[in-house]
Amino acid sequence: MSSEMRFTLRKGGRDMKKRELGRSGIQVSPLALGGNVFGWTANEPTAFAILDAFVAAGFDLIDTADVYSRWVPGNRGGESETIIGAWMKERGNRQKVVIATKVGSELGPGMRGLSRVHILRAVEDSLRRLQTDHVDLYQSHQDDAAAPIQETLGAYEQLIKEGKVRAIGASNFTAKRLSRSLAISEDKGLPRYESLQPLYNLYDRAEFERTLAPLCREQGLGVISYYGLASGFLTGKYRSSQDLSKSVRGQRVRAYMTGRGFKILAALDQVASRYEVEPASIALAWVMAQPGITAPIASATSVEQLKAFVEAAKLKLDRQAMELLDKASAEPAAEKEARTAA
Repeated sequence: MSSEMRFTLRKGGRDMKKRELGRSGIQVSPLALGGNVFGWTANEPTAFAILDAFVAAGFDLIDTADVYSRWVPGNRGGESETIIGAWMKERGNRQKVVIATKVGSELGPGMRGLSRVHILRAVEDSLRRLQTDHVDLYQSHQDDAAAPIQETLGAYEQLIKEGKVRAIGASNFTAKRLSRSLAISEDKGLPRYESLQPLYNLYDRAEFERTLAPLCREQGLGVISYYGLASGFLTGKYRSSQDLSKSVRGQRVRAYMTGRGFKILAALDQVASRYEVEPASIALAWVMAQPGITAPIASATSVEQLKAFVEAAKLKLDRQAMELLDKASAEPAAEKEARTAA
């Protein structure tokens, strides 16, 4: 079955089309919940409520990483996995969700990368925190030039044979390195990356669309794009510098406050008004409508924010809406020429 094939899940009286993750045979909802905020801007009770509402709405794909959320003072990493694991144990719903986590980011001295030793050690820690015997999608969080690709894939092969991992994916890989990894998988008979997790949203388009999207479509890889709402900018709640204090992630939004960024917000406002939904729903629906996208990832710090997810999954943007958004978010000619020249 190709990554473009779908089947229907009925939940709560509405239809949700699920998508296959590459050639893995794993079917997932068309939108993923980001676990990066768990243990950071969402404590355990809040995270439990968000997870409950997410699943109740018919979604099932939950993305996290072993490093979430080490950047928070007092945290060591693994907080997000621990919260998700406690939630699954309390709810007894492990078989109803698809868990994607990652390995490779630095957790401490000597605890990083994609060497065989680190992967085999790290997966046991993730399984313990998640309180499960397997991960559905285990992803290389970022490329590791120091680790031979064959060694990395060999470690994943062992984990798949042991039943600890169902499929593997790559995150933040360049097209060149992803292509090389896929070639080695085929040549050596090793497991291949079934998905890619790149940065992709209405604002951040150029790199993915230019080099990675064609490769993923050609090779039948699923795409679970992150920052679907551009760190919250595409929700429309950040309209000026004064708005940056609205959340601890506000400073990440500053880079999006450009002429192009506000042009995108204006287009989102226009389309959202016509469909009578929030701008966030339109932004996510746009990503979900792109060829080859399996599921954009979006985070929520309250149950109320999940309303945008539900509406996005229901939407089918018409040609007029898509063209307006495409035009507003297109890369300026000057930036494109400068990038090409470089």
